[in-house]
Amino acid sequence: MILQNVVLFDSAFCFLYVAFILLLPVDMSVLALMALGFITGFTVDIFYNSMGIHASACVFIMFIRNYWLNLITPQGGYDSGAMPSIELNGWQWFFGYALPLVLVHHLILFFVEAFGFGLFGFTLWKAILSTIFTMVIILIVQFIFYKRKRS
Repeated sequence: MILQNVVLFDSAFCFLYVAFILLLPVDMSVLALMALGFITGFTVDIFYNSMGIHASACVFIMFIRNYWLNLITPQGGYDSGAMPSIELNGWQWFFGYALPLVLVHHLILFFVEAFGFGLFGFTLWKAILSTIFTMVIILIVQFIFYKRKRS
């Protein structure tokens, strides 16, 4: 609710709730992920009065999340119950994991909101700026709340 009114340059929006669904454990089933994505997106839709746009974007990125995790699996695989975070995998891996999913989320969100490709350039620009803004906030939250590995 707080970040709903934080907008940069009338184009960049921050959707921090995406971090919640991206930080779910890696060994969750796709059905459970999609259900949590729907609940999260629907809750945001209630506050934004956006009729399911956030829910559809969240469900889609939860659908492709496990496929993306399989593509970027580190050597040795993932530990059982591990969460995809900077703390466990490092900032480079996390950035490579989260950035494409946040970008896909924002592309779906803004193109469905625009109801087509009529304003393609502006909508794409808004999605890219919002992705950058959201990723910066997610990385800040990661660095604030997660401790670094001790050597």
